[in-house]
Amino acid sequence: MGVLAVAGYFAYSAYQHVTPYLTSPGCQAGNGTSAVSLDTEQGSIAATIAGVAAHLRLPGHALTVAYAAAMQESHMHNLHYGDRDSVGVFQQRPSEGWGTTGELENPVYATSRFFAALIRVPGYLQLPVDEAAQAVQHSADGSAYSQYDLTASALTSAFTGQRPRAVWCWYTPGPQPKTDLAAAGKGLTTTFGAPGREGAVIRFTTSRSAKSPAAAMQVRKASAWTVASWLVTHAQAYGISDVRCDGYEWSTADGSQGWRPDAGSASGSILLHLGKLCPEPPYWARRQYK
Repeated sequence: MGVLAVAGYFAYSAYQHVTPYLTSPGCQAGNGTSAVSLDTEQGSIAATIAGVAAHLRLPGHALTVAYAAAMQESHMHNLHYGDRDSVGVFQQRPSEGWGTTGELENPVYATSRFFAALIRVPGYLQLPVDEAAQAVQHSADGSAYSQYDLTASALTSAFTGQRPRAVWCWYTPGPQPKTDLAAAGKGLTTTFGAPGREGAVIRFTTSRSAKSPAAAMQVRKASAWTVASWLVTHAQAYGISDVRCDGYEWSTADGSQGWRPDAGSASGSILLHLGKLCPEPPYWARRQYK
């Protein structure tokens, strides 16, 4: 049984083999030569795409294809413009039946539509990344997706937890948004689906204390680091200050340091239990959420 807690901020991106310096907010996915630097929007969108894939229980190859397509089409940004009527992360076109402009500018909806089309491609799991992406996107230059093979694979490893503790963010110092963990719970539901025994998120409970807001979560073990990454990359939006998972902690106070051994809970934190059939929260959470 492990434990995960949540807090966070965001980051800046491109496929670079560097350790981030705090000249501007940013996120990092992975370590060493496979590290991918992301801006804050890219970090949140990458986490959202991984969350939708977790909700649909899709294999890693599907996520890698989606990342390659998103990097090529919008550099993982939610664009409100594009070629002709193309919009959104995947530059989908309302006139081609993908959805309305408003729907396609919602990364969860756009990602869901991308995956719905991908899984209908015969044998997509055996196709190279660029061919699978092209089968969905029908781009003028399908070979362009291949330039993001390595980046997409690195993102998949980081955001699915194949490499635990591989996603973190740092933010500009200063006053932070008011903590709203109830809204964070709604955001999780939008991305990962409604909590339940078969879901990526099994249970989400917020504290009754207004002075020290916190939340406890029970998550499916296979999705734990995907959920943790979503919380970290969306931390600024919800005023999350601390994330803990499986004995490790990330905090907005020193976000550039990544995940470190758990030093204890803090206001604005989220604690996650790992495992499908955890009978009750850990002791500190039982005491805090009575």
